[in-house]
Amino acid sequence: MTKPTLHFSHANSYPAGTYRQLFALLSEDFDVAALDRHAHNPAYPVRDGWDTLVDELVDELVARYRGEPVILVGHSLGGMLSLMAAARRPELARCVVMLDSPVVAGWRAGLWRVAKTVGLGERLSPARLSVRRRDRWPSVEDALRHFASKELFAAWAPGVLQDYLDAGLEPCDGGVRLRFTRENETAVYQSLPHHIGRLVARGLPIPAGYLAGRTSEENRLAGLDATRALVGPHFRTMPGGHLFPMEAPALTAQAIRDMIAELLPSKVVETSAPIA
Repeated sequence: MTKPTLHFSHANSYPAGTYRQLFALLSEDFDVAALDRHAHNPAYPVRDGWDTLVDELVDELVARYRGEPVILVGHSLGGMLSLMAAARRPELARCVVMLDSPVVAGWRAGLWRVAKTVGLGERLSPARLSVRRRDRWPSVEDALRHFASKELFAAWAPGVLQDYLDAGLEPCDGGVRLRFTRENETAVYQSLPHHIGRLVARGLPIPAGYLAGRTSEENRLAGLDATRALVGPHFRTMPGGHLFPMEAPALTAQAIRDMIAELLPSKVVETSAPIA
């Protein structure tokens, strides 16, 4: 029996290979595919509102699946791109599952629009950190020590940090550097959309679900009212923060299976009890 196709879109600065464990688990029930790096194709430069990045995803879906609708799943940046692609071309998607990709709407969206207009986008977004992020080391071992010493990465499941390094580093001047450049990472943060609330104000013509990290700072800052209004009862919380897919790949894979089974009218996978 042919498995349903699941197209995954990654978070900002984390190439698709970072999710190797999650993909392996999902591959038991789905044919999983992903674009290696968003925001790095010169044909789709990063622009305000991410419309060109949506163009990239839509073109990828059309070319890869020849117009057949697939399940869209995305984390953070990837969840937003999946949502925007589905809003633009709903015939390409069976459903959308967003992993900690909150919809910014209302007064928060207005504030963010003004901030970008007056040049405060860097100060009021994660760009203030990414613009100064260290991006090269003498060796892979040095890079591993650098990341392993940080609380954020210490919370990841065993092996995920190594997957990130395998996917995220490339040789450079006798050492290694990040493949997802800090310049592109910063550009993505500085151009965060402020129009998503309007885009989905009347909902989507396809079902959508949301998995939220219980301690996610991103959800707290963005607010979840607009997201809850969009997905209705298809909202679940997950242990962990914004990067819960890296912290708990197995739990995340099961939650995605459960959510897809809930969203689609016909059962596509066998699932266990839904996660509360």
